Amino acid sequence: MPTDPLAPCPCGSHLPYENCCQPIIKGTKPAPTAEALMRARYSAYVVEDIEFLNTSLAPDERHDFDPEQAKAWSENSKWLGLTINSVKDGGENDQTGLVDFTASYEYQGAHQDHRELASFKRLDGAWHYTDGRMRSHDPIVRGPKPGRNDPCPCGSGKKYKKCCGR
Repeated sequence: MPTDPLAPCPCGSHLPYENCCQPIIKGTKPAPTAEALMRARYSAYVVEDIEFLNTSLAPDERHDFDPEQAKAWSENSKWLGLTINSVKDGGENDQTGLVDFTASYEYQGAHQDHRELASFKRLDGAWHYTDGRMRSHDPIVRGPKPGRNDPCPCGSGKKYKKCCGR
């Protein structure tokens, strides 16, 4: 847990904690983007600020928040780093956003990666975390199916209908 405000922020931004996530966690500056809120939520686990984790949730999602469980996870984990895999929307002029992230930590001696696609929405001008879906890997994206008369994607040089399209 960083005690020196000039120490690098736990979120991995390479900025000092006091200029990055600390003002968001302490409520002196709102998160300008969904990604900034995601980074602050990760940092809140590192610095064990459970109240921020609760208040940064959308109000209609707070009923599911278990502060004791969050506190135990926060205190008993060695936080290893945050990776932002991708961001969709969630900018300063957006109302919703998605952040795909991986939080790495060690728990009971075992390395863990928590990969999640997190959803955010802006309420009364402030970003809030709404929910997340666990991700195990990147989705497989297939290209469009070749037409019958297109070259076969296997590289044979034949038309698809005469090769793999049979």
